[in-house]
Amino acid sequence: MSLPPNLHGEYVGLGPLDEYPIHQLPKPIAWAGSSDRNFYDRCYLNAHDRTGDLFLITGLGFYPNLGTKDAFVLLRRGDDQTAVHLSDAADPRGADRMDQQVGNYRIEVIDPLHKLRIVMEETEGIALDMTWEGSFDVVQELPHVMRQGAGTILEAQRFAQVGTWDGVINVDGTDIAVTPDRWVGSRDRSWGIRPVGEAVPGGKPADPAFEGMWWLYVPMRFEDFCVVIIIQETPDGFRTLNDCTRVWKDGRVEQLGWPRVEIRYTPGTRVPTGATIHCTTPGGEALVLEVTSKLPVPIHVGGGYGGDSDWTHGVWKGAGFTERLTYDINDPAVAGRVMFGVIDHVGHAVAHGAGVDAPGGAEGWGLFEHGALGRHDPSGFADWFDLAP
Repeated sequence: MSLPPNLHGEYVGLGPLDEYPIHQLPKPIAWAGSSDRNFYDRCYLNAHDRTGDLFLITGLGFYPNLGTKDAFVLLRRGDDQTAVHLSDAADPRGADRMDQQVGNYRIEVIDPLHKLRIVMEETEGIALDMTWEGSFDVVQELPHVMRQGAGTILEAQRFAQVGTWDGVINVDGTDIAVTPDRWVGSRDRSWGIRPVGEAVPGGKPADPAFEGMWWLYVPMRFEDFCVVIIIQETPDGFRTLNDCTRVWKDGRVEQLGWPRVEIRYTPGTRVPTGATIHCTTPGGEALVLEVTSKLPVPIHVGGGYGGDSDWTHGVWKGAGFTERLTYDINDPAVAGRVMFGVIDHVGHAVAHGAGVDAPGGAEGWGLFEHGALGRHDPSGFADWFDLAP
C-alpha cells in the first residue's frame, strides 16, 4: 500500500524499519543522516579455496541520496576476470534495507555479525549460493577520513571479519563446490561518505593537487587468531590511518602498534608479490607477518572501485539492469589500467613471534589488498607512471 503524501505533495518516507527503536536522527530511517549525495552503505565479501586458482569478490550497496542500489560479482580464474553487474532503484521507504536485494542477487542475515547467506540466481551465466560464517568476532575499525583542502572526500565507519564459506558457485553451467574446510575469506561493511555515482563538477581545482595515496589492508585468518591491518599514507609517507588489531578465539583483542611494512613488487610494475609486516604487541614483543600473493585481482577492473572506467557504484543504469563483462588480464589495454587502482590478492601468510608456538610459524589465509597510487616517496615512486625496478 502506498503512503499518503505530506503537505508538500512528497511521500513522507516512513518504512518498516521505523517500527523499531533504532533511530539516530529526528527523521525516518530511509532518509540518510547527511544530505551529501555521496552517502553510501555497502558491504564487500571475498572467497577463495587457498589454491590461488580462483578468487571471488562480491558486494552490495545502497545510495539513498541517489535513489539507487547495486551489486557486483567479480571472478578471477586464470587470466580471465569476469564481472557481473546488477543495478536498480532503491525503495524510497527503505524497505529493501531489511531485504537486501538487487535483481537476482540478495544477502540474507542469518545471525547478525556472524552468519550470512549470499544468493544470486543465474544471471548472465553466473549463480551463487554461499553461506558465510565468521571465525572470530568482527573488528570495528577506526573511522576513516580523507580531506582535500576544506572538502571531505571520504568519512566512513567500517567493521571487518574473517571466516569460512559453504555452498556452490556455478559458472556457465559448471558447479564449483565451496566447503568450509578449504574456502576462507574476509568481509567488511562500511557506511558514510565516499565518491559514488555520476561525476559532478569539481569546482575550484584542488590546491595542492592530489598526487596519490598508499594503501594497505590485510585481514588475515590464522587458526588461533586473526589480524586486521589497515594503513594509509600520503605521498610523502605521512600515515593518516593506522589500525592494527589481533583478535583471539577467546575474544581477547590486542592492538599491534605502528606496523613497519616492506612491499615487494614485480619488476616493471606496481603489482606486489608480497610483503613483510612488522607488528608490535602491547608488551613490546615482535609479531612478523610474511605475506605472499597467490592471485591478484584489480578491483577497479569491473569491480566498480576507484578508477574503474566500466562500472561505478551508485550510477543510475535504469530499472533491472544487468550485464556481464570479461577481461583478459594480459590484454595491454587492461594491464595498463592495473597500476592506477587498488589490487586485491589471495593472500597467504606465515606469522612468527609473539603468540605463535609453531616452530615454523603459524599459517594464515585471507586478503592482501594494496594500492600504490601516484607518488609515494618511501616506496621510491616519483609520480603516477613510475614503476618498480
